[in-house]
Amino acid sequence: MSADDRVLDRVLRGTTDQNIRFEHLCGLLRRLGFQERVRGSHHIFSRTGVIEILNVQPRDGGMAKPYQVRQVRTVIVKYKLAGTTAEGSE
Repeated sequence: MSADDRVLDRVLRGTTDQNIRFEHLCGLLRRLGFQERVRGSHHIFSRTGVIEILNVQPRDGGMAKPYQVRQVRTVIVKYKLAGTTAEGSE
């Protein structure tokens, strides 16, 4: 299993939301075809066909905020994005 697959697996399991690195969460969203816009510490992700806009910020120590990991998981499951990559999405 590649490192990218491990990040997706950890996000989908939901057992380690407080231990997901912010940079890995952003990388996962980019791989799933989300466009990223940065405003200060806010990384704003959007994707064609996805109504929700994901606004994520790092917490101290470079980790993702657990509630934002849950929001990302909800969007991935709702739109069945777990099997897609940026190359295969459009």
